[in-house]
Amino acid sequence: MIRTVLSLVALVSLLASQPQTIAAQSKAGPSAAPKAAAGAVVNINTASASDFESLPGIGAKTAARIVEYRQKNGPFKKVEELMNVRGVGEKNFLKLKPQLTISAAKVDHEQRQD
Repeated sequence: MIRTVLSLVALVSLLASQPQTIAAQSKAGPSAAPKAAAGAVVNINTASASDFESLPGIGAKTAARIVEYRQKNGPFKKVEELMNVRGVGEKNFLKLKPQLTISAAKVDHEQRQD
């Protein structure tokens, strides 16, 4: 009898917590910034702080430091320079490296007429 009552109490408490979990997920919905998909690539020379925050392991403070570093020192020449930013260590960088890129410098070519 006690086992039955305990089982029913456990079941009721489990079911009672279920709607709260669903409600919490729906509240976080579109306003929550999703992390970048595994295949998403971020250009570190043009990305905004929110773009950096979409990367795993990069929070708001680190994202702001990356943008500030880029403003003070100019564009990154290679992705490894990202490790010069406080908060981006070698381990974190190695995890992020497949998702990072640098844009090539834009060169205007004049078309010559022969």
